[in-house]
Amino acid sequence: MSTSKYLISLVEKISPARIGYAHCDIPCGIYDPHQAQIAALSVIRMVQLIEDLDDSNSAENQNKLSRFIAVKEESAEQAKSELRVLWGDYFKPEHLEEYPDLHNLFFSAMKQGSQVRQSVNLQAAETFLATVQDIAEIFWKTKGANPSRQPSRQAVGGEIVYPG
Repeated sequence: MSTSKYLISLVEKISPARIGYAHCDIPCGIYDPHQAQIAALSVIRMVQLIEDLDDSNSAENQNKLSRFIAVKEESAEQAKSELRVLWGDYFKPEHLEEYPDLHNLFFSAMKQGSQVRQSVNLQAAETFLATVQDIAEIFWKTKGANPSRQPSRQAVGGEIVYPG
């Protein structure tokens, strides 16, 4: 084994490389709040399904409950992740001048996303979606669009903010 291969092998053993996750650090300039809205709608739907389960302690019910909780958790975290990208990468100081409450909206969304992961609370899930939609409206306005809310046409109901 050559000296350079030996040194690389030794470094990898001492300090293995970690996988990094990012939207785009190029920057690509492609951002969209749509997936955050879909994820927040999924949280609401999972809460609805959990609340609709009967009170039996059957294996079937336990299986459904486990799956609904897992999807609720993943969806809440996905929404938060999508919002973090918008917050950290897309929005600039000039956006904050025009929308001075933007940081508070994102802070609230992060806290609400955590709350819906920690509970089975339909009102909390609906509040989370509403905050995500408020952020989506501001996002589209900063792009020069005239956003509108349209029915989601999903089993959960609700609306999705689209650019106009």
